[in-house]
Amino acid sequence: MGSSLNSLAMRTAEVAQRAGYSVQQVRNLERDGVLPPAERTAAGYRIYRELHLQSALAYRALAAGTGPVEAKRIVRAVHECSTPDRLALLDAAHARLDRERRDLRLTKEAAAAISAEPIGEVRQSDSMSVSELAAALGVRSSTLRYWDAEELVVPDRVSARGTRRYSPAQVRDARIVHQLRSAGYRVDTVRALMPDLARGQRSDFVAVALAARDASIAARSRALLDAAAALGAVLSLSD
Repeated sequence: MGSSLNSLAMRTAEVAQRAGYSVQQVRNLERDGVLPPAERTAAGYRIYRELHLQSALAYRALAAGTGPVEAKRIVRAVHECSTPDRLALLDAAHARLDRERRDLRLTKEAAAAISAEPIGEVRQSDSMSVSELAAALGVRSSTLRYWDAEELVVPDRVSARGTRRYSPAQVRDARIVHQLRSAGYRVDTVRALMPDLARGQRSDFVAVALAARDASIAARSRALLDAAAALGAVLSLSD
């Protein structure tokens, strides 16, 4: 072990208290390979070391930054893989957040530009069919039909056969939905926004949603920073 700290023995309850978990959660983390196998006393009681505590702390921070599945994968790799492979997984997590930040910035710019577009007198010739709008957005026609079914953007029906046509206002809504979905917003979140957006409150409500996304990315980025410190300790104790 890389540190005399790792010679300190802890019972399950102490690790749980210091890591912010229940005793059963600590046992589950060991079962899932997030914590290395604990030593056992002659009576069968677990003995944990500083390595186990730092592994639990690293997992806790990573779970907040990447989600529990990816967090388990990263911490297990720290125990099982070579250093380059370990660092590659952490680098990939940071890279995903960086992509989210870039996408969010582009979404903010696009939503602001789209929302500011004036809609003048609506003419029938200004409307678009499903295939025309799909081509303009760069999505499949089935995507627009899905948005219709989910009540994100509902086009007009202009014939007895149910032919869909998107008015200029609906085209603009579709462009905003496209940007929000591209930035990772869930369908239920976008659906909740659209009634207010349709009443003309576009800028305020989109800004609130984008600000919430921004705060989420910042929180996850900070969690990854905290995780890096704990992972550094794990690596030191493992070497």
